[in-house]
Amino acid sequence: MDMQGTRQLGVTQQQAWDALNDPEVLKKCIPGCDKFEKGAQDNQYAVGMAVKVGPVSAKFTGKVTLTDIQPPASYKLAFEGQGGVAGFGKGASSVSLVPNAGGCELAYTVQAQVGGKVAQLGQRLIDGAAKSMADDFFKRFDEEMQARYPVAAAAAPAADAAPAPKLGWWARFLRWLGFGKSTA
Repeated sequence: MDMQGTRQLGVTQQQAWDALNDPEVLKKCIPGCDKFEKGAQDNQYAVGMAVKVGPVSAKFTGKVTLTDIQPPASYKLAFEGQGGVAGFGKGASSVSLVPNAGGCELAYTVQAQVGGKVAQLGQRLIDGAAKSMADDFFKRFDEEMQARYPVAAAAAPAADAAPAPKLGWWARFLRWLGFGKSTA
C-alpha cells in the first residue's frame, strides 16, 4: 500500500514539529491508539493500538523508529507491528513541514505491507481503512492544534472553507431577528 498527501496546518512549523514529536499528542490523535511511549533506544517508541479492517479486529503492538531527523522540517520513520492471528504490518513513512503564510504545510508519504488475515481482505478494503485512519488522525490533530494554539488556528484560513456568501440586507435582517441561526 502506498499513500501520500498534504495538509495545511494553521500553526507554525515549530508548533507542528513539537506536536508531532510529543507522544501524548500522538496517542490522542492516532485512531485506536492506547500506548505511545518512549522506547529503550533514542528516537524509538513503543506503540499499542486497536485496528479494525472490515470484519477483522485486532490489537497491534509494535514500534516506531525515527531517522533522518531535520528539526523542525522533516523526518523519516519506520514502523512494525504484530496483531497476533490477524497478521502484521510494517513500513516506512516520511513527514515534512514547510512554513507558509497560513502556518505550515505537512506533506507525508507512506509505504506499508500487511500480512496474515488482514492481507486476505483485499487491497481496496485495506486502502480504504488506511485512508479513513489518516483522515481521522488529521481531524484529531487539527482539533488538538486548535485547543493548544487557539490564536494561531483562528488566524489561519481553513483549508476546505469556502468564502462566506455575501448576504443581502433582507437576509441580514432575518438573521438579526433570529432566523437561520444554528442552534449547535
